[in-house]
Amino acid sequence: DMEEFDYIIIGAGPAGCVLTNRIINSGKYKVLLIEAGGNDSYPWIHIPVGYYKTMHNPKTDWCYKTEPDETMENVSIPYPRGKTLGGSSSINGLLYIRGQEQDYDIWRQLGNKGWSWRDVLPYFIKAEDQERGSSQFHGKGGPLAVSDQRIKLDILDVFQTAASEVGIPKVDDFNTGDNFGAGYFQFTTSHGNKGLKLRCSAAKGYLNPAKKRANLKIEVNAHVQKINFEGKKAVGVNYYIKNELKTVKAKREVILSAGSIGSPHILQASGIGESEKLNKHGIEVVHELKGVGKNLQDHIAVVSQFQCTQPVTLHRSASFLGTMLAGIKYLITGTGDASNPPCVGGAFIKSDPGKEIPDIQIHYVSLAMQDVHGRSGVPQEHGFSNLVYLCRPQSRGHIALKSSDPNDDPLMFPNYFSVEQDLIDTRNGLREARRVFLQPVFDEYRGKELKPENNVNID
Repeated sequence: DMEEFDYIIIGAGPAGCVLTNRIINSGKYKVLLIEAGGNDSYPWIHIPVGYYKTMHNPKTDWCYKTEPDETMENVSIPYPRGKTLGGSSSINGLLYIRGQEQDYDIWRQLGNKGWSWRDVLPYFIKAEDQERGSSQFHGKGGPLAVSDQRIKLDILDVFQTAASEVGIPKVDDFNTGDNFGAGYFQFTTSHGNKGLKLRCSAAKGYLNPAKKRANLKIEVNAHVQKINFEGKKAVGVNYYIKNELKTVKAKREVILSAGSIGSPHILQASGIGESEKLNKHGIEVVHELKGVGKNLQDHIAVVSQFQCTQPVTLHRSASFLGTMLAGIKYLITGTGDASNPPCVGGAFIKSDPGKEIPDIQIHYVSLAMQDVHGRSGVPQEHGFSNLVYLCRPQSRGHIALKSSDPNDDPLMFPNYFSVEQDLIDTRNGLREARRVFLQPVFDEYRGKELKPENNVNID
């Protein structure tokens, strides 16, 4: 009596939502979408400023932590991943950034046909419902809403002016293939003259239009135990809902789209990976594939931060009254501090003038948060920050099984600074980001330096 589907898709993050939409729309196939998280009904998912309410919240985030990292004095850090329909697109900072043209061209040069900038640009355009309308680089009418900020902070203009004073030009659009410069980001939020600004996650843009189709079944809070094989052919999936184990069969394909953490975890739990490590957990080896879980690439933020001597930052909405007023303005006009995530502007810069293309992304935030994701709550003083990320780290980490229990979190080893050049480039990027704040145009706003602390030498 095993239930059968043409396709079984594991993971309802961005990839899973897009695939579900595309397969279902043909009307030919019966599809099962399995998501380990819950429905995206939590209100803070959909309000742009709710970013701080979804990160590190067990309702919407798996709340992973990395293993102690030898390259960072054995520090273990939080590693947010979306635990809901839409995956991390339902909890992230909403920034719409495509990347640098040369990155795609390098993929093509490595032999990945169809992945050059010229190849992928039509798909970016097709996906967009761009508030600015159609153009050489943008599209209108697609499933993913993209819009401009609905917030006014004069100090954001000060940031752009200061950046131009150190040779970082002002830009109007970060999505033309050349990211170098400073400006306002666009966001994956719905737009229009009427209604509220709401997050357009992959679930909203791609999955919601397909939900009512009779040939689609969605299972949430469903933890995959393993993929089932006949020989080396994937034929079905075992998954738990609460304590009930269900088995389903795929007549065509099992599609694994559980993200950079979930996919290698499920593969290893299903017997695909390095036999020595699988045997340690009593898992039968289906296929020896030593690369599973390897080559984890990620970038970590370091922060340049100052107190602000004038009440012109987002802290103006941090008090109880300020929060209420921001909420009312958002509900009535769809604008104001609650209509956007805290990071509205930023820059792409070069850590060294000799770099051919920008290798550092800066998120400018008109707050002095104690940590990047706001776990310590709202700050008690006005301030502003530059969050500095290395775009192309050379360091590589890996994902490993903690046990054969699919409910156990995987072991995560990012090895952030295992390649010394990453540390050098990050330090140089932090130095350049700090230099922006030290420009004369910031003199009337800049107070005490909060980060890096006095005992940190970045020279």
